[in-house]
Amino acid sequence: MRVMVMVKATKQAEAGLPPPEEMSEMLAEMGKFNEELVKAGVLLAADGLQPSSKGKRVRFSGKARTVIDGPFSETKELVAGFWIWQVKSMEEAVEWVKRCPEPFPGIESEIEIRPVYEVEDFGDVSTPEVKELKERRERLRAQLAK
Repeated sequence: MRVMVMVKATKQAEAGLPPPEEMSEMLAEMGKFNEELVKAGVLLAADGLQPSSKGKRVRFSGKARTVIDGPFSETKELVAGFWIWQVKSMEEAVEWVKRCPEPFPGIESEIEIRPVYEVEDFGDVSTPEVKELKERRERLRAQLAK
């Protein structure tokens, strides 16, 4: 199963990069952790996100689209970084997260784990659209594997 593992933002993360001395230590620890994930065949993707002040949201209301500039006020609901992992179970994902270095040393923080939908999750629907979706997914995965 694939899961998205999200490091939730903090006020400090939304303020921007920490001082260089804190940053280098944190990056070194996360680098080691990411190497473990790669060696175990778990890591598919990973990145940190810039503060929401540099982001935008697009609100959908019927055919209308409204662009909202950051920063966004609910820091605890924002994502500061993410991984995409391939694991055998949610329990395995939890065990990996427990081994993760503290995302923001000295600051209480959270990491959220959510399963990624797979085409198989939608059951045995065999419409032409679902068949095309499955084929498109396989083509994309083959391209990414190159």
